[in-house]
Amino acid sequence: MAELFGGFASRFYEAYFEMMGTVPGYKDRRDLYNLYHLTNHLNIFGSAYLPAVVRTIEKYSL
Repeated sequence: MAELFGGFASRFYEAYFEMMGTVPGYKDRRDLYNLYHLTNHLNIFGSAYLPAVVRTIEKYSL
């Protein structure tokens, strides 16, 4: 979720991945991981999040 809404400075991610490592395929699945948070925001804050939810669902429904 740290990358969902603009994220942090690049140094944050450099330090994070240096400590935690990377999981193969993470970048391919990142949007899928964030789908829960997008649908939660859609539910709480309204239709402004609908396009992002639809894009994410379409991306993984191929």
